[in-house]
Order: sequence, then C-alpha cells, then structure tokens
Amino acid sequence: MNDSPGWVPPGSPPPDRSPDGEEPAKGSGSAPSPPPTSDPPRNWSAQQPPAQRGPGWGAPPPGPPGRPGGDQWGGYWNQPPVAKPGIIPLRPLGVGEILDGAVSTMRAHWRTVLGISLAVAVVVQCAATIANGLWLSEASDLNALARDPQPSPDELMDAMTGSLQVSGVRALVETLGTVFATALLTVVISRAVLGRGVSVGDAWRESRPQLLRLLGLLFLLPLLVALAMFAGTAPGGVILAAGLRPLGIALLLVGMLAGLVAAVWIWVRFSLAAPALMLEKQGVISAMRRSAKLVRGSWWRVFGVQLLATILVVIVASVIQMPATLIGTVVSGQGVSAFAEAAPTMSWSYLIAVGIGAVIASTVTFPIRAGVTALLYLDMRIRREALDLELARAAGISGYGEPTSDHPTPGS
Repeated sequence: MNDSPGWVPPGSPPPDRSPDGEEPAKGSGSAPSPPPTSDPPRNWSAQQPPAQRGPGWGAPPPGPPGRPGGDQWGGYWNQPPVAKPGIIPLRPLGVGEILDGAVSTMRAHWRTVLGISLAVAVVVQCAATIANGLWLSEASDLNALARDPQPSPDELMDAMTGSLQVSGVRALVETLGTVFATALLTVVISRAVLGRGVSVGDAWRESRPQLLRLLGLLFLLPLLVALAMFAGTAPGGVILAAGLRPLGIALLLVGMLAGLVAAVWIWVRFSLAAPALMLEKQGVISAMRRSAKLVRGSWWRVFGVQLLATILVVIVASVIQMPATLIGTVVSGQGVSAFAEAAPTMSWSYLIAVGIGAVIASTVTFPIRAGVTALLYLDMRIRREALDLELARAAGISGYGEPTSDHPTPGS
C-alpha cells in the first residue's frame, strides 16, 4: 500500500510514472510555475508543509500579504492573497464553505450534476416502486397488523417476510445508484474546484475504471458497521436467551450503546475513503487506510461536518417528500386521515406519487452528499499536505504560495 499522498485527478496517468515512462523529477519549491494546462497535475500533493494548518471546525482567511502573523493558524508563515479559481477558495475551508461549495457545484454545472443525479434517481426509484408494488401488494399489511392486538404467527411472518424482501431489494438498488452517483459526481467536483467543467460522458469515462472498487467499498463499510453492532449486542442476547432476563437486558442495552459508538467511529474513520478511491486511483483497502490517515486527529471535526450534512439532507428530502406523500394519499382515495395516521395503503397511485417525490428529493440530495464528502476530503488534504499549492498550479495561478521578498519564510 502506498501511503504517500497523491491525488491522481481524472484523465491523468498513475502518480508513480510520467506519461513517457520516466520517474517524475523531484523539484524544489522555488521552481518556476508551469504554464496552465488543460489537465490537472498527476500529483496534487508533491509539496509538504512543515506543520498542519488550522485544525478545528474551520480556518479563517489568511491575513494581508507581507504581514507576519496575520494568519492566526499559520503563525509566521507569510500567505499570499487567497485564490479561488473554482467553487472553493484555495485554503483550509470552514464548514459553511464546504456546504456552499457543494451547492455552488450544482449551480455552476447544473446540467451535468442534475443530469447525473436525475438519471440515477429515476432508475433507483423505479426499481424501488416496482418492488414495493409487487411485494407489498401480496403480503399482509404491517399497518393492519399493528392495529390487530393479536395477529396470528402466519400473518406476522408473511408481513415481515414481505417487508424484508422489499428492504433488501431497495438497499441493493440504492447502493448501486449511490455508487454511480458518487463516482460521477466526485469527478465533476474535482474539476469544479479548478474552475473547469466536465460533461456526463467525460465523467463516466473517468470514473468507470474505479466503479467495481467503489462498489466493493460501499458494501464493505456497511458490513463493518453491522458487525460492530452485532458484536456489541451478541453477549446480551446470548445471556437473555439463556433465561437470565435482568442481566441479559442490562447487557443488551449496554452492548447496543457500545455497538452504536463503535459503528459511528467506523463510519467517520472511513468516510473519506470514497473520494480517496476515486481521485487517487487506489484500491479498497488502500483507500480505507488513506481515509483513516486523513481523519486521524480530526475525528470530531469530520464527524461534525458529516452529521451536519446528513441532517441537512434529511431536512431537504423531508420537505420535498412530504407534499408528494400527501398528494399520493389523496389521489389513492384514502383521504387525509390516512396521511395523518401514517398508515396509507400501498396502492399503485400512492407508490407512483411518492416515487416522483423521491426522485426529486434524490436529485437534489445526491450532489449535496457527494459534494460535502469530496470537499471535506480536499479540506483535510489542504490542511495536512498543502494541496492548495498544487491546485493553484493546476489552475494556472503563478506564484501562489511563494513568500514575499520583504518577509521571507522563517528559516530560509
């Protein structure tokens, strides 16, 4: 596994070889900046800073150039004016800038972003709607069972079997849809940072070689989370099955809490693996190790940003989905009372109306999810590996990151 930082942007050869097969030369930080090129550089992290810049929830903009100590996070490092070739400024990002960058990508490249999201959302929701209509129309109604004080074992088993089948199909289809959306949108965002656009076809060609690896990653991470939950609850379940009810319940509750904490820790630790896999062209395990390395020391910050993005996505999806659910309930002839009781009948008219709302919600939330994760990955690399210097060179900004002559870098 190659732990050395290296973002291989879309359309570039692997970082360890140059296009003509020779080893890349190790240049000094004082080398003149190359002219702007149409493709991003092969290695976006060749220059390492002497220290991490700006831990915490966000970093303020650097102080005026030529004024030592103007940046409270950079100490006496002399910073040039912040460049912004694309959707984000090339410096450590605040939480608001990460969220704004995800939304700015949708505005600046709306044809590509919304085209990808809409296509994936339509395919995913069509499969989910068909699964709901076929399985749940033949299975016992769970809401009816909830109103029945004494359902028979057969009725309960039929209802649970139908619900699990639908959940399994939905999870499979949504996972596949998330793979495609994440892969293509990550490519779009990596170009948008440099102020460059990309078509759907270009995004597909760049992301296609990594799709199987990304699919493996998105199956492996939920598996690790489920194993953490199972490991926490297994001892209490065993003792409870043995007949020691008070002790079993106590251990089960403690185990559920411990399993939940472990699951959240795993989710945050490997939350940057997807953009690392796509943009550094790494394997599944290497991408997970890369994510763990970037998150180390900043776990709470990554957790906070991801949690905030999740809450935002849930709110947006709920605002869009609620009117569609109400319309579906009325169109299916069940009345507003069924909507208020949250017990609608799974008719085709209801499922289609809800599916349309889900398509609109997914079209909006897919870019937010992918954008926040990709930009958070960028932010961590800017803070730890001075990726902003390579981004500025890739965007054709000459002289970015060089100290002024009046106040040279300490130690020079």
